[in-house]
Amino acid sequence: MSTTQLKIPLDLVLSDLTEDIEKLHDKAAKASEVLLGNLETNIAATPYEIVYQQDRVKLKHYSAPDNNIQLKTPLLVVYALINRETMLDLQPDRSVIQSFLRDGLDVYMVDWGYPKRKDRFLTIDDHVNGYMNDIVEFILERHNIKQLNMMGICMGGTFCVMYAAQHPEKIKNLITTVTPTNFDTDKGLLHVWMKHVDVDKMVDAFGNMPGDLLNLGFLLLNPARLMIDKYIGFLENMDNKAFVENFVRMEKWIFDSPDVPGETFRQFIKDCYQQNLLIQSKMCIGGRRIDLKKITMPILNFYGKFDHLVPPSACDLLTKNVGSKDVQDICLDTGHIGIYVSSQAQREFAPKIASWLKQRARNL
Repeated sequence: MSTTQLKIPLDLVLSDLTEDIEKLHDKAAKASEVLLGNLETNIAATPYEIVYQQDRVKLKHYSAPDNNIQLKTPLLVVYALINRETMLDLQPDRSVIQSFLRDGLDVYMVDWGYPKRKDRFLTIDDHVNGYMNDIVEFILERHNIKQLNMMGICMGGTFCVMYAAQHPEKIKNLITTVTPTNFDTDKGLLHVWMKHVDVDKMVDAFGNMPGDLLNLGFLLLNPARLMIDKYIGFLENMDNKAFVENFVRMEKWIFDSPDVPGETFRQFIKDCYQQNLLIQSKMCIGGRRIDLKKITMPILNFYGKFDHLVPPSACDLLTKNVGSKDVQDICLDTGHIGIYVSSQAQREFAPKIASWLKQRARNL
């Protein structure tokens, strides 16, 4: 080695270190100001009216601004029993509900509420042919119409498929979003786990399945991203007020997790995840078989390319197994939640649904 050694310019190192410390100090000061200041973190801020209630289940009605209803047939949105329907109205600038209203849709949405111990014996049939059918009948009578449009999210979409197969005369158009109908797939870790879980022991032990337990299971499906990267991202952006507000909104939604009625959970796991009866038209509820060929109304089927909970292979067989000839599959480059809250969703998801419904109204 040369006798001339490389020398570290100490003054430059100290200068950079001082600059980094100053930036860190400024960031911490700004973060403190943001976190201790007034944060706008309300979710589900779009005004609505509760127009119907049965037991724990409520029906929300959203009116278009200035009664600017461009589509006379109302849209009923059915969310999953897991987590809350507030996802569709999470923040003012990224709200599926507000997008629907701007496009002149008359929107109703099911709020499944929070099941109690007395609800543990409620079945899928109680939800589909009980609560959902009563809500549909209420809306039809309220508007003096014979059919409505129906949109389902995740497990709520699966319920909508079941409903449309057993009551096709009441559904004008069906929209399914990240909706599992084919459970014979190993593309998602959730599907792998559910094939081997002893659901009888779980339901017998807990009664209703605790929402917090289910939430923990979902987090464990991708712990690096959902439990580590997320909070590192928060630390890196906690001086950004808009970022912090949106982060808190999402956390409020994630950890607002109702329990799931025990018998509904038992049947959903056994008949769907473990036996895959629905896509084969072999599943029965209320003593009647769910024949997908009886679904003859137009279907718009959305799913996410990077959905780790409901992968594309769990969704894309639906349109091939129904009786309708007017079907469309749309795969967006997003995940399970991003389809509703990402900027892409604001451009493609809700506007596409509105235009698709209006097009079919014009084609009558």
